[in-house]
Amino acid sequence: MGFYDDKVLPRLVDRVCGMAELRPLRQEVVQGLRGDVVEIGFGSGLNLRYLDADEVDKLLVIEPNDTARRLGEERTARSDVPVEFLGLDGQALPLEDGSVDAVLSTFSLCTIPDVEAALGEIGRVLRPGGELHFLEHGLSPDPKVARWQHWLTPIQRKVAGGCHFDRPIADLVTGAGLEMTALRNTYLKGPKFPGYIFLGTATKP
Repeated sequence: MGFYDDKVLPRLVDRVCGMAELRPLRQEVVQGLRGDVVEIGFGSGLNLRYLDADEVDKLLVIEPNDTARRLGEERTARSDVPVEFLGLDGQALPLEDGSVDAVLSTFSLCTIPDVEAALGEIGRVLRPGGELHFLEHGLSPDPKVARWQHWLTPIQRKVAGGCHFDRPIADLVTGAGLEMTALRNTYLKGPKFPGYIFLGTATKP
């Protein structure tokens, strides 16, 4: 990992993903989380402020970047929810089958190299009836926007740590054997190609 990806990019992501427009979406996506929760792509802990400590017993975090975790140290210290660092790789979770109540992923499925493997791991570690809560950006159903997304994704991957504009998030989630129980799509303000949002929950049968 080079200096840009290791030191600069986490600070940019902290700023961009912490913008005010995303705060109500983060608050929405964590609703209903309870028990032992795994967060894939913890980053700098931007979701911590929205977790309900009366419902979430423990947050187990996956985050490969040391700088991002350091940026989140103050948020972690203030959190009423116990936070435990679990590992680096969302594609290979160090957990037993059916051992957690929920998984949270925000703006992470766009970046994981083998997203199908990561979703397979999410399904494996969830208890039956457990939920994946996700807030992601991905492929727009508008062909004009999608063309821009496909064209710009190779550039985005180079400058944003492997991030894709054009992953079909809902199809990937259901393709992993999870049952979609809620899904809301919207565009963020500004150019449409980076900001088609998937916000939802999916349940392990």
